[in-house]
Amino acid sequence: MSTTKPPAGALFGDVALVRAVGSFALTAAVINVIVGGGVFQMPAALAATLGAAAPLALVAGALAIFPVALCFAAAGSRTHATGGPYTYLGAAFGPFAGFVAGALMWISNVSSSAGVGAALSVQVGTLVPAFDSPGMRAGLIIGVYALLFALNSFGIKLGARAIALLAGLKLTPLFALIVVGLPFVDWGAVSFAPGELPSLTALGASMVLVMFAYSGMETALVPSGEVNDPARSVPRATIAAIVLVVILYLGLQIVGQGVLGAALAGSRVPIADTAGALWAPGRTLLLATACVSMTGFLLGNLLGSSRLLFSLGRDGYLPQAYGRVSAGSRVPLLGLATHAGIACVLAVGGSFTTLALISGGAICLVYGFVALAAWRLQQRDVRERGEPFRLPGGAAIPLLALLIMLAILLTLTSLEWLAIGVSLAALVAVYAVLAAVRRRAVE
Repeated sequence: MSTTKPPAGALFGDVALVRAVGSFALTAAVINVIVGGGVFQMPAALAATLGAAAPLALVAGALAIFPVALCFAAAGSRTHATGGPYTYLGAAFGPFAGFVAGALMWISNVSSSAGVGAALSVQVGTLVPAFDSPGMRAGLIIGVYALLFALNSFGIKLGARAIALLAGLKLTPLFALIVVGLPFVDWGAVSFAPGELPSLTALGASMVLVMFAYSGMETALVPSGEVNDPARSVPRATIAAIVLVVILYLGLQIVGQGVLGAALAGSRVPIADTAGALWAPGRTLLLATACVSMTGFLLGNLLGSSRLLFSLGRDGYLPQAYGRVSAGSRVPLLGLATHAGIACVLAVGGSFTTLALISGGAICLVYGFVALAAWRLQQRDVRERGEPFRLPGGAAIPLLALLIMLAILLTLTSLEWLAIGVSLAALVAVYAVLAAVRRRAVE
């Protein structure tokens, strides 16, 4: 914790936040962040790698993410301060463990935001060819991040309402595509037989992308300091959102493969091309839906990530200015500006696939740590307000989640590990410098 006291009357720390997010809004926020850019790119990538057996990767991903979601539900119901995994690990294992979790999560969040921002520019360029040039693409990305910053700067209530609206706008066409498309599926192009997999190595390599597509609950749960009754809202929102997302992703993969067949693997906009094959105007509608979806993801990512930086500033691991909120809207403006600015720069210069793999690797590390935190918090019976969600079977579910994440991490390439390692080393160096400053201040 910071040894320097904030000025009297300063809007500093969780007490300055407004608890205005209920179970429904939190569920919408979790779904909104998960269903972002990955769903619009993943069907083609999985089909190219796994062929007809691509749905098996989503089934395997669902089996992997459910234990993780239960661990998030358990840890989130026991620690109510803003910070998400950073708070869970800090409460369970101390400040350094919390900092590492927070640093990894921020690496994942800024990479995923930039990756989806880059993918958004591709979708818009396909929909409106005038935005396909490098200059117009860069201007579009900068304009989007400026708009997202403005929306978030007006307060958590407006941000939460915008997220709920965007979640509804993007989910309705996607579920409609599944309902309309299922009767036209050629089931010969879809297989759930393990023998149809090209190899277990191919399945393992696809899992990092699948976990990226399923990730997002960790970001949506960061603003716990602004959630009503976290002991009830966090478990309900987490589990409900994951169930809906698994159904959605699996349905879209099946319809895409069953309608487009081998052409799915080569599509730049697979969801839109699937809709267009069923109904010509549907391609334009789903391109627009993709743009809304990705914008919603970026909005939710910015909201959650700015609160993560707020938490690090609140506890003295970043300059104290990050732990303050604005007087009018009660939001951490410096955190908003920092995350939006860095993500915007990376989006202009990066590509979806590279950034998604870096984000997926970092988030698998975070998920493994959260599994350990959930076990530790339950073992020590840490609780704040209300009756927490209790994991059945003691350590069984956290151990399963940890082993699954370790297995997925073994598939990362050396370059992906290098990107995560260099970023984490830089942040740990910042931690060491600030820790030394705090020690000297105490002395």
